[in-house]
Amino acid sequence: MDRYIDRNGFILYKSRNLTPVEHLLDFELRAKRNGHRGAVIWLTGLSASGKSTIAMETERRLFQRGYQAYVLDGDNIRQGLNADLGFSPDDRAENIRRIGEVAALMADAGIVVISAFISPYKADREKARMVARGRFYEFYIKASLEECKKRDPKGLYKKAHLGDIEKFTGISAPYEEPDSPELIIDTEKNNINDSVSEIINYIENNLKLSSNFDEKDSIVSVGN
Repeated sequence: MDRYIDRNGFILYKSRNLTPVEHLLDFELRAKRNGHRGAVIWLTGLSASGKSTIAMETERRLFQRGYQAYVLDGDNIRQGLNADLGFSPDDRAENIRRIGEVAALMADAGIVVISAFISPYKADREKARMVARGRFYEFYIKASLEECKKRDPKGLYKKAHLGDIEKFTGISAPYEEPDSPELIIDTEKNNINDSVSEIINYIENNLKLSSNFDEKDSIVSVGN
């Protein structure tokens, strides 16, 4: 890690004279309407550990159960919102910073956001946790580097070994494992179905509300 910059204090605020505008609907009111709290479910792990596959199946099952859920996936986001970013340490940090901010906004709106990103640096993940204000759950999708190389569904490890991809996590760039994630999903021991079921159980135990939405709660007084 000696040649990688310190991630602390990375954000530089350039805007001035800003005044935050308060919403008339709060987090708990949205939760009552949905029957569950919004949250950021952050899946981190090496490439080919199973993050995207698990994320998409989790989204599907949550939707079937009546949850408002949406996946933010690394490759998808880099084709749009973060199309201007590469894979340098600075760009990786900015990639996760943007996703953390977007995920936090979506969680505040009452959505269960499933964020599937390698997100190799602990400090960047911690910043995403802070932005989510108590609604962040880090799930480590665990698989050894050797196993991920065997799977290599996109052929990325092969390209990295050949030198076709620079700064590839696990080969020419570091991955920092979570110290104390809320959940560890070992995809070398568990199949996709069991992995997703474990995540669903966690979400239902921690995010689902037992009481239904009361329509009188939706009445909001607005001044002239």
